[in-house]
Amino acid sequence: MVRGLVREVGQPIAEADASVRRELATEGFGVLTTIDVAATLREKLGVERPPLLILGACNPQLAHRALETDPSASLLLPCNVVLEALGGGRTRVSAVDPRSLFEGDALATLAQEASDRLARALDRLGAPGPETA
Repeated sequence: MVRGLVREVGQPIAEADASVRRELATEGFGVLTTIDVAATLREKLGVERPPLLILGACNPQLAHRALETDPSASLLLPCNVVLEALGGGRTRVSAVDPRSLFEGDALATLAQEASDRLARALDRLGAPGPETA
């Protein structure tokens, strides 16, 4: 199972999306992609589900260092940050913990730095949730 950094915020998903993007930017991450899972499932399968967004976040400096160390790190870029509507104006925000993705000593320090930056961004959003997404 992939470890995640999880927080719950007292904001509906649209507001949480703006807050997440702002806090990620504070830590040097930009959002390269946005996948609206609920809209895609509605369009492709006719399935209705609560709002769920996947943001592809990337810190260019960290990405560059990872690729310089091991080009196969590109398989793990960008970092996924997931926003899931919980109802009642609450949103769960989860980010993949890079420490769970990178094996070996060569990328351990870099994975720790990325994890620390993501955790700080999420910490500014709200109360911690379970460590595993």
